[in-house]
Amino acid sequence: MENTQHWTEEISAKHNLFDLKLRSVWRYKDLLALMVRRDFAANYKQTILGPLWFFINPLISSIIFSIIFGGIAGISTDELPQMLFYMSGLTLWNYFQECLNSTANVFRNNAGIFGKVYFPRLIMPLSIVIGNLLKFLLQFAMFLCFLIYFLIIGNKNVHPNTYMLLLPGLIILIAGIGLGIGMIISALTTKYRDMTFLLNFGVSLLMYATPVIYPMSSVPEKYKPFLAVNPITPIIEAFRYGFLGNGQISFMGLAYSTIFVIVALLIGIVVFNKVERSFMDTV
Repeated sequence: MENTQHWTEEISAKHNLFDLKLRSVWRYKDLLALMVRRDFAANYKQTILGPLWFFINPLISSIIFSIIFGGIAGISTDELPQMLFYMSGLTLWNYFQECLNSTANVFRNNAGIFGKVYFPRLIMPLSIVIGNLLKFLLQFAMFLCFLIYFLIIGNKNVHPNTYMLLLPGLIILIAGIGLGIGMIISALTTKYRDMTFLLNFGVSLLMYATPVIYPMSSVPEKYKPFLAVNPITPIIEAFRYGFLGNGQISFMGLAYSTIFVIVALLIGIVVFNKVERSFMDTV
């Protein structure tokens, strides 16, 4: 009698460069959920304050920005409450920064498990983005508490509007930028460790090229085209306009950000899948 065998998974040395392996990621969706829970527990299980660090970071940063940039430097916030203005920028910026920094080091930080067990490597960066989403939602909840407070006391400069409904799309865009760029950098760090130091320095500089601590209205006209090249700029401006009613919203800018995300993700996934085949030889 002929014995037929049916394989559930076939691992081959031949790969199509443009095979994004998204079906494999979907089959391992349970592992993705497990990785999200693992990262959350590993980061805060042995800390004293635990998840309170989610709130401490943007709160302290907003206070410091209010003192230094709002008080000492006298940078305008378009008559918005300083705490609310800085927190609106930091809420999205922190999410982008966490996604980018963690994804950029995914090969180096997970070399041990990558060398022992097979699973779609894209699971790791995706788990980072989803795990950081929980942190973003908690920080966003704190931002809403401050927003409600200023509305209750009758601040006349805060005007939430229907553009708040763009929030899910803005989250997807900011996550896509962090994920796409992070995967490209992660592929480079397997051979060039200097990229890790350059990343930390570059992200710090990028924040000052993004309207996180200043409104676009305070930027001289000759510098605005340079800020417009930054795909994060229209995202933060749209977020601030929707929830605070101040700033500017550019649908052309959001369309540019969307195109940037699509291109960055496609390039990032292709490069990531190519490097993951041989990174154990160089990491």
